[in-house]
Amino acid sequence: MSLSILIVDDEPDVGELFRQRFRREARQGLYVLHFAYSGEEALSKLDTGIRPELIVILSDINMPGMDGLTLLHEIKTRWPDVPVMMVTAYGDDERRRRADEYGAAEFITKPVDFDLLKERLRQLPSGTA
Repeated sequence: MSLSILIVDDEPDVGELFRQRFRREARQGLYVLHFAYSGEEALSKLDTGIRPELIVILSDINMPGMDGLTLLHEIKTRWPDVPVMMVTAYGDDERRRRADEYGAAEFITKPVDFDLLKERLRQLPSGTA
């Protein structure tokens, strides 16, 4: 059974990087990657529903318009059971504290360690073994 991951980042290169690093898992049908390039677009996709089943949202923190922490707060208000992992190049204590306060499942610093990320995804309740 395939599971969905929503990646939210305003940088188009990030989408290509995730496509490359999850190529094998996508080919095997484990994960379906969905992309949103703003917080607003992510909320729109969540409102209309993501299929197959959404298991996690990976969101950048620094984005124009709605930043990732505001997006996190909105997601946890509307869909409290959806895990959100925050991804940022700036791992300062204040952002980390706010991400924890708003209910982030994980705080990942860039450059992303994809082996570690895949391990974390497998540990999610709906993740693959």
